[in-house]
Order: sequence, then C-alpha cells, then structure tokens
Amino acid sequence: MGGYGDVQMIDENGLRMDGRKPEDCRPIQIETGVIPVADGSARVIWGKNEVIAAVYGPMEAHPRKIQRQDRAVLDVRYNMAPFSTSDRIRPGFNRRSREISKVTAEALESVVLLELYPRSKIRVEIEIICAEAGTRCAGITAASVALAHAGIPMTDLVVSVASGKVNDVVVCDLNKEEDNYGEADLPMGILPNTGELVFLQMDGDLSQEEFKTAWDYNMEAAAKIHEEMARALKGGEA
Repeated sequence: MGGYGDVQMIDENGLRMDGRKPEDCRPIQIETGVIPVADGSARVIWGKNEVIAAVYGPMEAHPRKIQRQDRAVLDVRYNMAPFSTSDRIRPGFNRRSREISKVTAEALESVVLLELYPRSKIRVEIEIICAEAGTRCAGITAASVALAHAGIPMTDLVVSVASGKVNDVVVCDLNKEEDNYGEADLPMGILPNTGELVFLQMDGDLSQEEFKTAWDYNMEAAAKIHEEMARALKGGEA
C-alpha cells in the first residue's frame, strides 16, 4: 500500500485504469493436471498473475521428528520466480515467502482432512511465474485446486481474494498499480459453501462501511471464482 492519494486510479466515469468497475474482478482461468509428475496440480492465470501449484503425497514424513501421531503434516512452500517481476528477485526463501507459506498452510489446514493420514506429509509447492498483485490470494486458490485434483479429502475448497481502497473508493481485486498506490488492502480466505473465513488480513485503514463493502465484494468474487475452480476440476466442463 503506497497511499499516494494524488495518483488518480479512478476516472471521472468511476472506472479504474484497466477499465473495470469498482466491483469487477480481473479475468481468471484455471487449469488442472499441468505437472504430470505431481499427484495433483493447477495453473491459475488471474489478470497478469500466473501461478502453478503442485501437490505431492501423502508420503511418509521425514525426518521422523516432524511426524504427528494423529494427523498429517501440511508442508507448504510459496516462492516467487526470479523473473516473476520487473525487478529480478533473489532466488530462495525470504521473510515474505515464509510468512505467506505459513498463512497459506494455516488456511488450507482448516479444510484438509489431515487426520486421515497420521505420520504422513503432504507437500504443496506454489510457484509464482508472473506477479501482478494478489499473488498470495492466487497461490492459496491454486493450491486448493491442486489438493482437490490430487484427491486429498477436503471439507471445502478455499477461495482467496482481496479488495481494497483506491482514491477513497472501495474496489475489488486490486491490480499492481492499485496495490502500490492504494490506501487499504483486505485479503480474505473464504469457504464458498458456508461463507466462513479461514484467514483475513488488512493493510491500511477502512471505515466500518468501507470494510463491509470490501467484504461483500470479496464474497461475491469468491462465488464466481469457485465456479471456475469447480469447472476446472470437472475437466473444463461448463
């Protein structure tokens, strides 16, 4: 969140720089089975974001000290490729990668039936190929589809989307410029069948009314994204 109020992101007609209305989500495409050697995989193209998630397991957890006697361990790794942004990223884990990996694991643990696989590990690899704001949301969504594609039992899918505030206007699904210069950001992880939340973060300030609008935008977007997730898992059928 840059918070530079003098950078105009909304025109006189109420449209955003990319032509969307405040409530509009960026176009999203989801495809499964993109990594043949994985047990499950998904590619999510969301605006200019491109994310690939791959799932391996369940497998025996090594080293033995990480094993849980009553459940599986969900090992999530989020990584941004060095070429994913205009500024080359140093390869390897950094503080942001670790934080997003932890948030993603906690969101997914709420729906994966880990108790079915004691002393096991399920590995989830999330690679950001191209980044244009909202990569943690795209990563969680891709990982959820990949887990389902792998046949891992789950109580629901997790849909993640972020709304925020730009030029004092609440907008859905921030793009790069809006994320850089906006005043607030509200990413959420949503269970579409129940409307429950599995994670919520906020950067910046929103009034109660603005928070409610951002919440509603996220819920509406999540329902549409869930339809695309289900379509991809059915093999592209409408």
